[in-house]
Amino acid sequence: MAYSRLLEIPKRSFFLLGPRGTGKSSWLKKQFASAHTINLLDEHLYQSLLADVSLFSKRLNTLPRGSRIVVDEIQRLPHLLNEVHRFIEERGLLFALSGSSARKLRRAGVNLLAGRAVHRELFPLAPEELGRDFDLERTLTSGTIALVWSEGGSRDVLESYVQTYLREEIQVEALVRNLPGFARFLPIAAIFHGQVLNVTSLARDAGVSRSTVNGYLEVLEDTLLSFRLPAFEGRLRVKEKKHPKLYWVDAGIVRAAKHTFGPVGIEERGALFEGWIANLLRTYRSYRNAFDDWNYWAPTGSNALEVDFLLWQGTACIAIEAKASKRLRPEHFKGIRAFSDSFGLRKIKRRMVVYLGDEVLRSDDGIDVLPVRNFLERLERGFSD
Repeated sequence: MAYSRLLEIPKRSFFLLGPRGTGKSSWLKKQFASAHTINLLDEHLYQSLLADVSLFSKRLNTLPRGSRIVVDEIQRLPHLLNEVHRFIEERGLLFALSGSSARKLRRAGVNLLAGRAVHRELFPLAPEELGRDFDLERTLTSGTIALVWSEGGSRDVLESYVQTYLREEIQVEALVRNLPGFARFLPIAAIFHGQVLNVTSLARDAGVSRSTVNGYLEVLEDTLLSFRLPAFEGRLRVKEKKHPKLYWVDAGIVRAAKHTFGPVGIEERGALFEGWIANLLRTYRSYRNAFDDWNYWAPTGSNALEVDFLLWQGTACIAIEAKASKRLRPEHFKGIRAFSDSFGLRKIKRRMVVYLGDEVLRSDDGIDVLPVRNFLERLERGFSD
């Protein structure tokens, strides 16, 4: 089934980035059915343009001024961006440029298009897009990457996704020198999903140097499979942790990377649930401008106190805790209360705990307790009252 996506069409030329299988090509085909399309996955076309880049400009010269052109998988031939730049300037052509790797684009001088092409991302399917088909347990088990979801989230599809990523994104594009080392790194990085990033520990477990791990983490982010959430560094009375938290973009992909399939285990549910909330927040920040910036909070020296997400709307702060539990305990509120004491309650617009229970509650000191469905409603409204 084809789902309507939340992404709105930019009025100008744009890059559309996103992990493999999120549905970029399908979205572009639906939105620009009559556009002139150049699909660089077509091997014959790719080889022709690789040998003679002038064929690209000769094609574009035949199009009327102001025409829309779709270039799929632009990272395969990033040097075409020079011609894209020229045709935007000279002919007013409108380009939609899709890709699954920001790394090669950046290396090729994508800044040439700064101010001439905006950046957009397509994320895994959100509950609002899935509608009645949304199922939280399935989401945490096999994720919502469009390609995987359409195939039922089977183990074979998930394993194939990771293998294809290693073969086509990493090996073919020569993004790392040591492919076996990167393959060993992936499942270990997957274990750090939803955790404060410890590069030394990750390097030791992967059997590579710290500098190599830092490079691998950049590759993982540049190929759009992970992101880092920075720590809050306000001038509080306690010293905050400075290391970011690592999140993968999809529960199914992170589980496949660490070779975990089947029902979600108790020991992984918390990280998967928190990671799913993180990715939803990131999605709505991109699609709906739900907030301006975000980070997490945890004071140094305390493993028990943390606020998963601080969202900033101007100077207003929204504090969110994600708890993969059907019943709440007093300790679930400690992090938000500690942050409130340190930061100042008057500066916090809203405080909420998202959990797996069914009741909407509010603590005596004004912390909202929201089941997933109610949290989604608030998120879809941009946390407006």
